[in-house]
Amino acid sequence: MSQVVKKPSLFPTFPTFFDDFFTKDFFDWNDKNFAKVGSTLPSVNLKETDKEYHIELAAPGMKKDDFKVELLNGILNIRAEKRMEKEEKDKEGNYLRREFSYETFHRSFSMPDNVQEDKIFAEYKDGILHIGIDKKEPKAVITPKAIEVK
Repeated sequence: MSQVVKKPSLFPTFPTFFDDFFTKDFFDWNDKNFAKVGSTLPSVNLKETDKEYHIELAAPGMKKDDFKVELLNGILNIRAEKRMEKEEKDKEGNYLRREFSYETFHRSFSMPDNVQEDKIFAEYKDGILHIGIDKKEPKAVITPKAIEVK
């Protein structure tokens, strides 16, 4: 029985560079939460019942005032922006440490024709933004009336 032994390469980083370059899909915008580019896109659950559509958007660490939800021309837009600034100064007022960070995202959803635009609610609770959109009552099916031709 023989063993397969990998011989050391003369240029150990050269093959891995090309392996990484050719195996990464730079045009795949569905990458998990854009974590590799330093941005986040929250996960969303969409539910439909007989009476409403329900959207759950996971955004922990935010406050309800960080969100802006609006419906315009059949598009539901969900935006959030969070700013954090911390600073520490010494007795002379010089900065010892100053940190700031910004987090923002924007999600859009096309709404079907059967939504009631005036009956939308949003609530932020336990790190999840809940949005409920009521449906319109379905129109009654009208059967054609036969008209006798004389």
